[in-house]
Amino acid sequence: MIDLIEKLCNARGASGFEDEAVKIARDYCADFADIKEDSMRNLYIYPKYNKGNRPYVLLDAHSDEVGFMVQAIKPDGTLRFIPIGGWNEKSLPSAKVQIYTSSGYISGVIAAMSPHLMTADQRNAPVSYDNLVIDVGATSDAEAREFGVEIGAPVVPLSPFEYDSKHGVLHGKAFDDRLGVAAMLLCLKQLQNVKLDVDIVGVVSSQEEVGERGITAAMHNIKPAAAICFEGCPADDTSAPTYMVQDALRGGVMLRYMDRTVICTPRFTSFAKTVADKNGIKVQMAVRSGGGNNGAYIISSNGGTPVIVAGIPVRYIHTFNCIAAEEDVSSCVKFGVELCKNINKEIIERF
Repeated sequence: MIDLIEKLCNARGASGFEDEAVKIARDYCADFADIKEDSMRNLYIYPKYNKGNRPYVLLDAHSDEVGFMVQAIKPDGTLRFIPIGGWNEKSLPSAKVQIYTSSGYISGVIAAMSPHLMTADQRNAPVSYDNLVIDVGATSDAEAREFGVEIGAPVVPLSPFEYDSKHGVLHGKAFDDRLGVAAMLLCLKQLQNVKLDVDIVGVVSSQEEVGERGITAAMHNIKPAAAICFEGCPADDTSAPTYMVQDALRGGVMLRYMDRTVICTPRFTSFAKTVADKNGIKVQMAVRSGGGNNGAYIISSNGGTPVIVAGIPVRYIHTFNCIAAEEDVSSCVKFGVELCKNINKEIIERF
């Protein structure tokens, strides 16, 4: 599991540029599934253990990560850029990044002015994309282009994955949603040896971070009877008062009732919690006033599709350095396997 997570999290894949993560998923499933891919980089995984003539349960996880795009090259060789997905701008100065070029990714840094050179006004000025640049070490626009930088180049954090095996702690970037992708792929593989009353389709979807665009296209190509979204979700145990903590590290799967974009299918949510409780899988129930995920589009597609969200707690989500617990990923995998084992056509029809 750790090897798969490391490969996925180190892959460079801002929304629209998910190729590296998609290839890892494709290679992982090659021995036990038939694979299709569309022009949006959605990957469709049809396990060979499917029997046909049974309801499809969709397992979804998105492959894209939040990132940036080069908007312009300034005369001094620094790069203007815009966000792809949601960031806290205050966290960006001095962070290391990787910029795509035709000959490979190169390193850069989001410039932070030395305190020696800052005026009082500059110290107090808000951080915005208008006054942020990426520096690759060039001294002119011509030299930046010699480095291979072009307008439109995708940019992602340079934050290599680390695993603290003694404490079961994961460090790295892109945990939203590469941890969900890993959990979904592991679930698909483990279902090879399980008796099922449904067929399974996995979708590694693209462009979730910019408005669920990949799953919107994918749902035109598949018509599942029910769906499980595997997500990396913002852990709140270091930021919320105790009574409001609903997504704690080592708390297990975050099963949400709702967020800003979706009310997950209540009867499906209740069924999923019952299955988890019977199998000793830790779940934590959440009601969110913000956030969003692919479930928002799935639930309203094809005349209505029952959906739940299985979240993995991630501290400092949408930043350069995330923290998560190995045991929470394992809980999410077990949750997906047990849910698929226990669901059938009659149960789905009651949702």
